[in-house]
Amino acid sequence: MRDERLFPLFQTLDALPGIGPKLKPTLEHLVGGEHVWDLLLHMPERWIDRRPVDTFDALVRGEVATVQGEVHSVKAPYNERAPTRVELFDGTGFLILSYFRADPRWLQGQFPVGKERIVSGRIDEYRGERQMSHPDFVMDPAKGEFPPPVEPIYPLTAGLTNKRVHATVKAALDLIPDELPEWIDGPLVEKENWPTFKAAMQTVHAPTEWDEDAINLARTRLAYDEALARELTFAKARAARTKRPAPAIPAAPDTLNALVKTLPFKPTGAQIKATKDIMSDMAKPHPMRRMLQGDVGSGKTLVGAFAAVQAAASGFQTAFMAPTEVLARQQFDTLDAMLSPQGYTVAALTGRDKGSARQSTLMGLADGSINIIAGTQALFQEGVAYKKLGLIIVDEQHRFGVVDRMKLAGKGTAPHVLVMSATPIPRTLAQSINGDLDVSILDEKPAGRQPIETRAIADDRIEDVITAVGRAIQRDERAFWVCPRVEVDDEDGSSAIARAAMLREVLGVPVGLVHGRMKGEEKDAALEDFRTGRTKLLVATTVIEVGVDVSEATIMVIERAEGFGLAQLHQLRGRVGRGDKPSFCILLYRPPLTEHARERIDTLRRTEDGFEIAEADYKLRGAGDLLGKRQSGLISYRLIELEEHADLIPIARQDARLAVEKADKMSKQRAAALALLSQLLSPDLTFSD
Repeated sequence: MRDERLFPLFQTLDALPGIGPKLKPTLEHLVGGEHVWDLLLHMPERWIDRRPVDTFDALVRGEVATVQGEVHSVKAPYNERAPTRVELFDGTGFLILSYFRADPRWLQGQFPVGKERIVSGRIDEYRGERQMSHPDFVMDPAKGEFPPPVEPIYPLTAGLTNKRVHATVKAALDLIPDELPEWIDGPLVEKENWPTFKAAMQTVHAPTEWDEDAINLARTRLAYDEALARELTFAKARAARTKRPAPAIPAAPDTLNALVKTLPFKPTGAQIKATKDIMSDMAKPHPMRRMLQGDVGSGKTLVGAFAAVQAAASGFQTAFMAPTEVLARQQFDTLDAMLSPQGYTVAALTGRDKGSARQSTLMGLADGSINIIAGTQALFQEGVAYKKLGLIIVDEQHRFGVVDRMKLAGKGTAPHVLVMSATPIPRTLAQSINGDLDVSILDEKPAGRQPIETRAIADDRIEDVITAVGRAIQRDERAFWVCPRVEVDDEDGSSAIARAAMLREVLGVPVGLVHGRMKGEEKDAALEDFRTGRTKLLVATTVIEVGVDVSEATIMVIERAEGFGLAQLHQLRGRVGRGDKPSFCILLYRPPLTEHARERIDTLRRTEDGFEIAEADYKLRGAGDLLGKRQSGLISYRLIELEEHADLIPIARQDARLAVEKADKMSKQRAAALALLSQLLSPDLTFSD
């Protein structure tokens, strides 16, 4: 039940003055909800200083300024494309106000000659004259009208002006209760000198004076409120998970050591540490929920295999789910080659499996003779039954919905869950966006992995690159050629369809083609042809960014590389260098490069460390662009700006953990306050269990 003090905030938006049936849907679209509270969570993106400037002489080109002067003249335009010019004079000089295609009668009413006017807007210069085009504010000081000293500027959508949004938000501020209890730990509020929640909202949305420090302090306070609410949700979920019974799968060090002895390489320290974390989690009588985050080629599959062997040693089955047919078959091949010689039964199940082969696999799962199954969403379809499913491993987890994982988990009794991601995320963000998961990080490459030589080459040397690719194919090696788009483009030929046709003609070899507009079966068939060597050159868009593992591939060409993000370039590069031959990544770019494009390419040439690259990408683009739409479900912040507030999250996590662990010792006042916070700001999250 929601606290009645919050009822006014959860009224629909049309409870606010001026919001009728026409404006309501537009406002709902803008703020992402239907309640007054959603409007208050729609934060300004910047603030404009509109304090008055004393004289026209003090105006600075390019800055927003508020000034007062006497209307000297209003001059009509001399042709259709020219503006009406309003001249203001303040004793030190003139300021020209330019209005294009404005109603002359309106202008005469706004600017009567000889009267004082206050105007506010951006100062420009044209032919040596100070100008302000279409001022944001025009006011009559005789009527006591003045612009706000500071104006919040909001993200907008068609049909809404900033003034309308700001006026509506100010009306909504009045609905925040005056006497809300303080939910943040008292010493922290005192240490940080944070305002109250309502005062912070007022400062952000309706500041009464220009004070950057006060605005930043208020924003930080609100960001911490959201972090605390989010971490409380996670802490409660973790606490509930520890009370849910799950099969305790004891560690099997002897079995794992026996497997390690058969490997042609030694596991890295990071793999060993992650395996110990997983072994410890699986041995507990409640469900493991852990993320294994590793750079391309860091050996996540081996860690997953170790976990599957631990499960099998106690008689439990493992389901290894991948997002595509090709990746599922690839995982099967790897696991089968590694584990079948040790006596484990490994099988595959995808939507392509039909008839007697499918029935045989289903029987093996049902009777327990299959220890490890690799597959796609087929693993949780109706008719698939497991005898004793104890572990679920989800590869490329961001490509699955939570519902998919829950359906697969429903095939067992509270199975342990390990999710894997090959997308490096800066360490400062890893815990922030995976709050309900424990995180293990693989930041070492296995011994023997070939370094990848990365070269940046201007696209006027494309013929040299094509020649090098042809020589590699003659050596029975394979090559990727990535293009920025799908369609044929006669202008430069850099689309996937055009480039595949050109390379097929020039090199005289079969060329595979994969892009996002192809049907899934067509993509999988093209990838399978490349994986098995039926084609040795694959032209693709970024659909091959993750997961494709072809050890014979030694060349990755990325055309128009200056247009790709840094993390994406790194993921694409990671498709080569997986065998024992020298590998190359060719960044074909079109000069001249922008400063940011040059920085991206230089970073990629300098290092292969995915986490270093992720940190550089984070600094260049910020968290929102870095994580992208594909992972937008991982974060749903309204008040937190990760670039500024990431350091608040560990503090909130600690406070939330203590609040949940010591709930029976907490004062009734703090418990009630935290409950109120949760009702306001708890995220709508569905967890991995």
